[in-house]
Amino acid sequence: MKKKTKKKNETLSRRQFIKLSAAAVGVLGFPHIVPSSVLGKSGAIAPSNRIVMAGIGFGMMGIPNMKAFLEKDEVQWVAVCDIDEKHLEQAQDIVNQKYGNTDCAVYKDFRELYKRPDIDAVSIAVPDHWHAILAIAAAREGFDIYAEKPLSHDLLEGRAMCDAVKRYGRIWQTGSWQRSVANFHHACELVRNGRIGKIQKVEVGLPEGHYDFAGTAHLNKYGPAPEELDYDFWVGPAPYSDYCTARVHMNWRWVLDYGGGQLMDWVGHHVDIAHWGLDFDHSGPVSVEGWGEFPRKGIWDSPTRYFVKAKYADGTPMEIAGGFDEIWGGTKWIGEHGWVWVNRGAQRTDPPELWNDFIGPGENRLYKNRDHYQNFLDCLRSRKQTITPIETAHRSASVGHLGVIAIELGRKIRWDPEMETILDDPEATRLLGRAYRSPWQSGL
Repeated sequence: MKKKTKKKNETLSRRQFIKLSAAAVGVLGFPHIVPSSVLGKSGAIAPSNRIVMAGIGFGMMGIPNMKAFLEKDEVQWVAVCDIDEKHLEQAQDIVNQKYGNTDCAVYKDFRELYKRPDIDAVSIAVPDHWHAILAIAAAREGFDIYAEKPLSHDLLEGRAMCDAVKRYGRIWQTGSWQRSVANFHHACELVRNGRIGKIQKVEVGLPEGHYDFAGTAHLNKYGPAPEELDYDFWVGPAPYSDYCTARVHMNWRWVLDYGGGQLMDWVGHHVDIAHWGLDFDHSGPVSVEGWGEFPRKGIWDSPTRYFVKAKYADGTPMEIAGGFDEIWGGTKWIGEHGWVWVNRGAQRTDPPELWNDFIGPGENRLYKNRDHYQNFLDCLRSRKQTITPIETAHRSASVGHLGVIAIELGRKIRWDPEMETILDDPEATRLLGRAYRSPWQSGL
């Protein structure tokens, strides 16, 4: 019997199949079953069935994120993109050494990278002011996305990003990896299952000050940018200011044109965990007020000490602070019958024995995962939500964005979390978004 052959236009690539399957889920409203012929046989991943990835931004978290994905046999990393030639060379070398070849492509412009037809997913780790443009363009091109927290540089960007990911049916994982750690997971399950009764207050302790990641705090004089850095491209949609070493790599987060200080740098971690324990992943506060202490010299202009009070619709108050000893670093839920506190590598409860409570099969069990990167890859194949999807990241970041506005204006902000609007305050409403510098006005 003569073997039938498929016509060329009948053959689907793995990426095409995933795209069509995702579209079917959105239109038909039910999950699909991925045939084994598309994903490869169990226990072996054919080269044609590997998840093809590329990365953008290698000044800090981009490198460890990429290394984690490179350890996954199902990933084939094909390209790196950065506007700093030194970062680009370092990232390319890591990929080529991993595979023992010189195949890793390099790009300085993400728009050129996005033209590649073979990419399934991108890992993005760039300054906050670039998050929305890169992410929305990636979603539009059909890429699934792993991206760093905080989700966005302002609240309107975050909503636009959520809408784009939903519209194009993409899988999103935020780098809020604490949800994939056992002690954070258990703490949230204790709270969700009423072990401390009705919550009276939540305290979230974040870092204070400005940590000099790059050792460049003293280099705060303006001058020419180094040849290896396309500085105008780095500034991108933000207001232009002459080059200064202390404002770029790593330390950009202390300049409000590019980041949001310690508050926004950490809101995607500990506030994210607070929301998880409270079941507030799809909501937000109804009022926010805040206070901040700002540096008196230098170009870093984000608060070094800050205190934000948020109140939610059910009456739950949350305090978010940096630089106040009475609020422990991490997340603390205080209830009628005790409290639960959790941080990286540490936890405490009152009463102490509460931590050993078993969460039974009939109780409220939260999404369980212990490998943040693998979770993204698994969901890329299954098209199920990751443990930190984009809507969740947006709601976590929203509290910080409102806190920044309240601190800047020095007054309480009233917020409608359903409509995502500030009530009766036109001046505060204008601060929900930012103008983009040319030519990036149409970036969203």
